[in-house]
Amino acid sequence: MLSYVFKYAGRFKKKTVSAMIVLTAGVLLSMVPYFLVYQLIEPLLEHRTLTASYAIVKVALFLLCLLAYRVLYCYGLKLSHEGAFNTLKNIRMYVQERIEKMPLGKIQDIGTGQLKKVFTDDIDGIELLLAHAVPEGFSNLMGAAVMMIAMFFVDIRMALLSVAALALSLIISFVMFGSCMKKMNEYYAASAKMNNTIIEYVNGMEVIKVFNRHEESFKKFKEDVLNYRNYTLDWYKMCWPFLAVTTSLLSCLTIFSLPAGVAFISNGSLTLSRFALIICLTISVGTPLLKIGSYGATLPQLQYKISALEKLTEGEALKTGKENFKGSDHTIRFNDVRFSYKDTEVVHGVSFEIKENSMTALVGESGGGKSTLAKLLVHFYDTNAGSITIGGQDITDMSLEALNNEISYVSQELFLFNTTIYENILIGKPDATREEVLAAANRAQCADFLEKLPMGIDSKVGDSGKMLSGGERQRIALARAILKNAPIVVLDEATAFIDPENEEKMNAAISQVIKDKTIIVIAHRLPSIVEADQIVVLNEGSVSGIGTHAELLSDNQEYRRLWNAQAKTGEWQIKEEA
Repeated sequence: MLSYVFKYAGRFKKKTVSAMIVLTAGVLLSMVPYFLVYQLIEPLLEHRTLTASYAIVKVALFLLCLLAYRVLYCYGLKLSHEGAFNTLKNIRMYVQERIEKMPLGKIQDIGTGQLKKVFTDDIDGIELLLAHAVPEGFSNLMGAAVMMIAMFFVDIRMALLSVAALALSLIISFVMFGSCMKKMNEYYAASAKMNNTIIEYVNGMEVIKVFNRHEESFKKFKEDVLNYRNYTLDWYKMCWPFLAVTTSLLSCLTIFSLPAGVAFISNGSLTLSRFALIICLTISVGTPLLKIGSYGATLPQLQYKISALEKLTEGEALKTGKENFKGSDHTIRFNDVRFSYKDTEVVHGVSFEIKENSMTALVGESGGGKSTLAKLLVHFYDTNAGSITIGGQDITDMSLEALNNEISYVSQELFLFNTTIYENILIGKPDATREEVLAAANRAQCADFLEKLPMGIDSKVGDSGKMLSGGERQRIALARAILKNAPIVVLDEATAFIDPENEEKMNAAISQVIKDKTIIVIAHRLPSIVEADQIVVLNEGSVSGIGTHAELLSDNQEYRRLWNAQAKTGEWQIKEEA
């Protein structure tokens, strides 16, 4: 566990080691007052005179040791926290880099709630390990060990009795950990499920209200919250009895030595002063052991969180190279491509070619693999078999940056950051001038709605662009693509939110994006792609036909069925009743 965390500490590992040394010195100083108390009562037990000067010196040393302990404790924690928070920063940066390289499908499978839990809760939990459990646990363990060894020099019998009480406490702790670990996986699974459900419930609140699905949605929300509560209480109920007994024994290691010491004094095998010394030393060990126990109880949780981080970061990354784009042109080829979501193959040996500066439309029923092929091209996923090349160069040989420079991808799943429209468009080309951004916005037909906003292009769009309509968000996405000016453009249902009023503007915006480019269009509206250079018809993940609109309408049964179905729906009218 520590080896996993410390490999991210880098030069800050020295901070944690220094904290362990400083805190160990502080713990040893905190135990000296118990010996000073013995020195104050020892003359009385031996019937000697206790002078005022002797008592004042001992009390002064007592206070000095406590003061020195607090100073060392605070300085040690300062060092440990510096090391811990810098290590957490390194871990977060590493996890973020790993997630960026993962296939998008795996990230979606993990879920927003679980990712949030990993980045915040789980990584924050490691702070307890680095800032407290390791340095304080080590220092208190060393302090307790020194005092336990000192007890053997006073009286072996009494020391062994104190060790027996400690051993009994440790046995109970191991039983507790063994029992609680069995429940921990269920507890964390319930926590992850609840986090995902809460985020889904909040994000879908608008849909829930519009369709009056409060009861069903809240039922799922309530079930997952109650499920988490039940697993938490079951887990705690199992651990609490063990924890109570363990804590009681650690705070009272004299449970065996105290009565035995009385017996030894009675038979003359132990002096009263030695008995007082061993009791003082035994009591001094209690506080460090309690602190060790409190951190020990958190170790199973930390172990689980670190295992979750390891599992996340060990996921298979996208197969990417380091080459720049070296293709002879921008002709795209899909060569016997196969792809599976989890264990289900959804693309079956797809092969076709898209010539440079031509338009290719992918059509077919929903779930036929159109968007999947687009996402494979922009390398959101790795293919299971086959290859995709641009100008003869395999996309897996290119770096993601090089590939992204060649492709503009306008998805139907639009996302805008909660910042200004200007900054959202600037994502397409971060080093663009303001004039270039404004020109891209105008070419994307954004001018009409920008004029209505109080701050124009500098207006904020709200969370996920909620201040704008779907069509307005699409035009901003098109403005990004225009600004990027990549030679390949993928339009994945880019007109999904189009309405008759804005159809002309959207078509004008799209014409600005696709000018002199290699175009892939995914559309359900077949009339919008009849002028495409070629149309690829997909049926359940396989190619059922390739050709122009006229060729497919004549020779391809699947395309003809889709065309006829759309023609019929185009004739639908709302019936008027008297």
